[in-house]
Amino acid sequence: MLYYLFYSLRDYWFGFNVFKYITFRAAMASLTALLISLIFGPVVIRRLKELSFGQHIRKEYVEFLYDLTKHKQGTPTMGGVLIIIAIALATILWADILNRYILMTLGSFLFLGLVGFADDYIKVVKKRSMGLRPSRKFLSQAFLALIIATFVIQFTPIPTTLNVPFIKFFSLELGALYLVFVVIVITGASNAVNLTDGLDGLAIGCTIIAALAYSVLTYITGNFKFADYLNVFHLQGAGELSVFCAAMVGAGLGFLWFNSYPANVFMGDTGSLALGGALGVIAVFIKKELLLFLVGGIFVIEAASVLLQVLWLKTTKKRLFLMSPIHHHFQLRGWPESKITIRFWIVAIVLALLSLATLKLQ
Repeated sequence: MLYYLFYSLRDYWFGFNVFKYITFRAAMASLTALLISLIFGPVVIRRLKELSFGQHIRKEYVEFLYDLTKHKQGTPTMGGVLIIIAIALATILWADILNRYILMTLGSFLFLGLVGFADDYIKVVKKRSMGLRPSRKFLSQAFLALIIATFVIQFTPIPTTLNVPFIKFFSLELGALYLVFVVIVITGASNAVNLTDGLDGLAIGCTIIAALAYSVLTYITGNFKFADYLNVFHLQGAGELSVFCAAMVGAGLGFLWFNSYPANVFMGDTGSLALGGALGVIAVFIKKELLLFLVGGIFVIEAASVLLQVLWLKTTKKRLFLMSPIHHHFQLRGWPESKITIRFWIVAIVLALLSLATLKLQ
């Protein structure tokens, strides 16, 4: 919004010309989202407490973990509302809001935020511990993914191919399977972040790192010179997505202020489903779907640990991990929660750096 308001006045004062630069607007979006989170965080937390939207720690099925987590009982959840507000406002203020990729990403983000809110509401208010039925949650995510895939096919120059990191001049045409592929990417990313949200600061910290990496990737994809030099897919207009990614970084840092150990608030499915889904949508737009497995490697490891645990239990009748997702395995082995979180952040940073290195290795 500010882009249209001030850039049009550049003839009256040269200083307004700065609004042309995506890097400037991305930095300002990040700062704006950070300030919104820090200023309104206490207000949101206090309101969640007044509404008794507190975390319920289940003892059934996880009795051996209960003693390690029972102190979190009653901590306000659904704090993802704060993240959504901060990102949405910062993006509307600083991005080219008429850019179709911004509109689709922001719309997807808000939609998945609503799905997550419904899930949290059922858990907290309706007292149904399982929340929204898994089938309904998946169908909502798949419905959105099909809309994104249809948009890509019908209204964009984005190819329906599979690009493989580290391999130059190779792409596999997916054809009709592209719809299935997009569903897997977006639903997988959304649910993987959700599974990671089990320790104070873990999911939001890893999201910040992934969003920072994608802010670089989206900027390069939208810049013809950089894309040509690095031999990556160029998509005109994709650079604006770096403003959205930067807003994710700022909002994430602001939320981490309150979510760091010991957490004053949890994001809940409201935040995790929206953040993961947004990363998946952006990956689809800039043709970095497979790279998301590296950028968001921690999310992949967390989701894979759940799948492996289920498969191992069914085939051997024994547990592969003490508990899944894998962060609980380390928790039950006696690692302090803050140590697990920080070590996972370190791994996430390494994976993000490796993902950026692929730009020169392909």
